[in-house]
Amino acid sequence: MMGLIDDAFDGQRRFGVGHFDLIIDEAHRSVYQKYRAIFEYFDALLVGLTATSKDEIDHNTYGLFDLESGVPTDAYGLDEAVSDGYLVPPKAVSVPLKFQREGIKYDDLSEAEQEQWDALEWNEDGTTPDAVDAAALNKWLFNTDTVDKVLAHLMTKGQKVAGGDRLGKTIVFAKNNDHAEFIADRFNVNYPHYKGHFARVVTYKTEYAQSLIDDFSAKEKMPHIALSVDMLDTGIDVPEVVNLVFFKVVRSKTKFWQMLGRGTRLCRDLFAPGEDKQFFYLFDYCQNLEFFSQNPDHVDGAAGEALGTRLFKARLQLVAELNNRIAAGTVLAEPRPPFGEPYDETQLRTDVAGFLHQQVAAMNMDNFVVRPQRRLVEKYAKPQAWQALGPDDFNDLAKGVADLPTEFVDDDEEAKRFDLLVLRTQLAILQALPGFAGLKEKIQNIASALEEQDAIPAIKAQMVLIQSLVGEEWWEGVTVAMLETARKRLMALVKLIEKGKRTVVYTEFVDELGDGADIDLPQVGTGMNLAKFKDKARLFLKAHESHVSLQRLRRNQPLTPTDLTELERMLEQAGGSPEVIEQTKEQSQGLGIFIRSLVGLDSETARQAFSQFVSGTTATASQIEFIDLVVQYLTENGLMEPARLYESPFTDINDKGPEAIFLPAKVTEMVRVLDEIRERAVA
Repeated sequence: MMGLIDDAFDGQRRFGVGHFDLIIDEAHRSVYQKYRAIFEYFDALLVGLTATSKDEIDHNTYGLFDLESGVPTDAYGLDEAVSDGYLVPPKAVSVPLKFQREGIKYDDLSEAEQEQWDALEWNEDGTTPDAVDAAALNKWLFNTDTVDKVLAHLMTKGQKVAGGDRLGKTIVFAKNNDHAEFIADRFNVNYPHYKGHFARVVTYKTEYAQSLIDDFSAKEKMPHIALSVDMLDTGIDVPEVVNLVFFKVVRSKTKFWQMLGRGTRLCRDLFAPGEDKQFFYLFDYCQNLEFFSQNPDHVDGAAGEALGTRLFKARLQLVAELNNRIAAGTVLAEPRPPFGEPYDETQLRTDVAGFLHQQVAAMNMDNFVVRPQRRLVEKYAKPQAWQALGPDDFNDLAKGVADLPTEFVDDDEEAKRFDLLVLRTQLAILQALPGFAGLKEKIQNIASALEEQDAIPAIKAQMVLIQSLVGEEWWEGVTVAMLETARKRLMALVKLIEKGKRTVVYTEFVDELGDGADIDLPQVGTGMNLAKFKDKARLFLKAHESHVSLQRLRRNQPLTPTDLTELERMLEQAGGSPEVIEQTKEQSQGLGIFIRSLVGLDSETARQAFSQFVSGTTATASQIEFIDLVVQYLTENGLMEPARLYESPFTDINDKGPEAIFLPAKVTEMVRVLDEIRERAVA
């Protein structure tokens, strides 16, 4: 957000001095002469706030506040908001799509396509064009393969949730209502099992559009793709949005940044407890990035393996290992009662292979992602193909089939994560892997969490098995068949574990967010770099907190030029480039202030600095609590602006501020101490 603040307001900051009206200037709306007349009629101060880029605001707006065009009183950009941790940055992906960028030329088509071209009814006079330019595409000419390719790219490269099995909340900016409807139709053809609910058109022509927006705003509810024409460009706030698709040309810089803002919201625990939203993808198919001179290096988007893909491959490995044991005649006997029904490894191999066959048989041959692997899918959709799998079969299935979408779906993410954990444990037994102990502990943790919820009938019915898993006896000589029995009995119960305890299932799945190279728009690149550097520097300084210069800074002792040289050297050792270090100095108004904000103030030093305010026996409970909060804040943040004294949590003690707790002279002295603490951080 950027603020346009009248200079006259700077001299009258206290409430109660004069009066002022707050005028909200909506983004990209000009302040016309009739509004100026209203403003001039009232004798009042003006405060203007706008989300519009500072070089895009109408000149009339600047003139209203007696400011030079393009030079606001203050501005808070996306770059700073990302650096301060209030927003997440975009990763821009410019996708070259020939027809979308160059149009369609008759001479470039194949003979069969030229026959289709000639057979089309182009216009009423019967003439046939030699080419269709890019501007006509999705305006009045809709090409099936163009839309299919965009959807295929989005569904395979877009950021996923639910363990990687479901595309995260996505907004597709379409060219017009017909274009949005066409995209929805093509999605439904390729994903019929969603029955038209996964991707929905949300435009001003849509009946009950607000109801659809409400559903889109709910984390787990469909639709997960909103196909919008103007309606969702601004105003909508859905923190779960992780993909934006620019499927139309945008030439207004203001509108471009407003659309981009739909993905910047923070979202805690989006991927799993403790795994927050870190960025969002901006897929651009219409050269908008190039137009706005923001053309970053190309990236290919996210390609982390989905949970379903990992499950498919793990089951393949299990089938391969069981094949080897069956061939060698080393199949283990059935498990012992009461821990499981008779169930040997030969039957397990049959069941796992049968499950994989069901997944392949449910793959839609008309889906644009499945279609290129049609030969393999048709082969393994036949049950006999699974009876005797060789090395080539396992390779084909793992590389060509495992990651294809199937209509044989299971939406219980917790159950699938538990399945994968058990599968890895079974493979650890069969392959004698060293990680068995850690996997066993994770299963025991899950069983322990289930044991605590014995009031739930479904859990109570499996309590004998659950308590056995928690103990050690069950694990002595455990077999893969025993684990399979436990998996079948408990997988549907895992979702009943209290949310705070589900982290035992998620802890090893940090790779879900991917580790691709960051491709930053110039407006947010510096902020991202600075935010990352702050984290690295904080860890480095904590590891070297005994350094004499750092100790002087934490204990509020005056710094020398030598100290500053040493502190800057430490930032270089922490990985800071000269450019980033220079920016930290500029933004923090000094190197010492920046480092103090990372390491905090020594708690005893802070307490001594404010001891005068609670010394003796006359201090009230409110005064002691107030000073404790100040000491705590300084210990954590190193510095404190006096204005913070008039904000929460300090005003939680008395909403009238420190003057209601201390004498005015004491408040003045308190401000002086805070200023002195800040000055000590500067050489």
